[in-house]
Amino acid sequence: MNSQAAEILIDTEEMDDEPPMRRGQGKPETDAPAEADDVARLVPLIEGMLFAAGAPVPVARLVEALDGPDRRAVAAALDRLADRLEEDGRGLRLARVAGGYQLRTLAEHGPWIRRLLGGKPPRLSRAMLETLAIIAYRQPCTRPEIEAIRGVDVDAVLSTLLERRMVRILGRKEAPGRPILYGTTKDFLEVFSLPDLEALPPLRDLGELADALQASGEAVPGEAASNGSPGEPAPDGPPKSDDDPAE
Repeated sequence: MNSQAAEILIDTEEMDDEPPMRRGQGKPETDAPAEADDVARLVPLIEGMLFAAGAPVPVARLVEALDGPDRRAVAAALDRLADRLEEDGRGLRLARVAGGYQLRTLAEHGPWIRRLLGGKPPRLSRAMLETLAIIAYRQPCTRPEIEAIRGVDVDAVLSTLLERRMVRILGRKEAPGRPILYGTTKDFLEVFSLPDLEALPPLRDLGELADALQASGEAVPGEAASNGSPGEPAPDGPPKSDDDPAE
């Protein structure tokens, strides 16, 4: 082989080893069909994982458990699963709740599901709903703050909400008596089908309670009572009891 032919052969081999971008063909195209197939295979797998989990599962947890597909692929599979469940008229829907995704039955199927499972679903009394609303919009907040807005004692209601894991203790306020601070939980988001607290309805939709919340501002009477225990309501206007037993 002469030297000129050898040079041509070497140049050709080097070009074959170069990636497409170095040949001036631009960025390599992604294999769209293969990516679509990967997402399609993820759909039933993720459906089974969510069914087994029961509780809402964050996307990050799904990515970690799958140990392979990235967040974009998992999100695409979740979108496709949601569309498929709705288009096929299935008895389940994919809901974004409490910072994760969960398979849920249709609301209109509730009577038959309750008949199958037996018993009655836990109900929230008006007192519980009002107390929950105050905590949700004002959290973290203390019991005296809640009582100042509602005008009634909420000790029993708070105890019930804590037992039902609708509210939780966040710590203590840096104020006289260091009253306990309360906030809502993930169970609260699940019960009300909220993805997060930002999805709460506008305050104006709460009617009279909205007026009380707005009127309360930051001033909470009774937190530093002069003639009584710190952190308790002032003696000149002790809140009356709800007398509303938990249902």
